[in-house]
Amino acid sequence: MTLTERLSLYEKLMRLDKPIGILLLAWPTLWGLWLSGAGEPDPLVFWIFALGVVLMRSAGCVINDYADRHFDAHVARTKNRPLAAGQVSEKEALWLAGGLALLAFLLLLPLQNKLLIGLSFAALFLAATYPFTKRFFAVPQAYLGVAFGFGIPMAYAAQLDFIPAEAWLLMLANVFWAMAYDTEYAMVDREDDLKIGIKTSAITFGKHDVTAVMACYGLTLLTLAWVGSRLHLGWPFYLGLGAAAGVAAFHWTLIRERDPARCFKAFLHNNWFGGAVFAGIAASLLRL
Repeated sequence: MTLTERLSLYEKLMRLDKPIGILLLAWPTLWGLWLSGAGEPDPLVFWIFALGVVLMRSAGCVINDYADRHFDAHVARTKNRPLAAGQVSEKEALWLAGGLALLAFLLLLPLQNKLLIGLSFAALFLAATYPFTKRFFAVPQAYLGVAFGFGIPMAYAAQLDFIPAEAWLLMLANVFWAMAYDTEYAMVDREDDLKIGIKTSAITFGKHDVTAVMACYGLTLLTLAWVGSRLHLGWPFYLGLGAAAGVAAFHWTLIRERDPARCFKAFLHNNWFGGAVFAGIAASLLRL
C-alpha cells in the first residue's frame, strides 16, 4: 500500500471527509469563546481552540472506531470503515489517536493556564470513554453532550481563568442539543443496534423517540434563553434562538415518519441549528 493510500485511510478513520462532527463540536466551543471574550475572543486562544477542535474530534473518531471495531462490521452504514474492514490495524489506530490527542494538548501549553491544562485531561477522559458508554448507559447521547460541550468551560478557563455559572448552563444546553441530534443519528441505525445489543437513546425512547427529540430541542432553547437573560444579551440573540427553533421545527417534518434517510438528513442539518445560535450570540455582542 502506498503512502497516499495509507493517508487516505487515516483521513477516513479520522472522518475528515465528513466534517459534520467537527462543526457540531465547533459551534458550542464558539459559543463559549464569544461569550467569555465579550464578543472579542483572544486571537491566539481562538486559533488554538479551532485547531484543537479538529484534532480532538479526529482523535475521538479513531477511538470510537477502535471501541466499536467488533460491532461496525455488522452495521450496514459502518461496515466499510477502515478498522471494521481490516484496512487499518488496531495498533495503528491507537498510535494515531494518541498522536492526535498529544498534538491537541501541546497546543494549550503556550497559554500557560493551569486550570485549562487540568480541564484538558478531563476532556481527554470524556473523549476516550464515550464510545464505551454504549455498552451499559441507556442514553449515551447525554454523555456525548458533555464531551462535545467541554470546550465551553475550557474556553472560559482560557480567557477568564475561572468558570462562571453560565458556562455550565451553556454546557447543559449542549447536552440537550446532543441528545436531540444524536438521537436522530441513532434512529438511522436502530434496527442494526438492536441486533448487536448496544444501547442508544433511539432504542431507550422507543415509540416516543420523536417526542423526545423535540423535547430536547425545546430544553436546549430554554436553557440558552436562560443564559441570555443572565447575561442581558440583546434582541439579536433571541432572533438567533428563533431561527434555531425554526430549524428544529423543520427537523420534526423530517423525522416524524422515522425514515432512516430523512433522519440522517436531519442529523446533518444540525449545523444550521448551532450556527443560528452562534450568529445570535455574535450579533448581540457586536460592537458597532
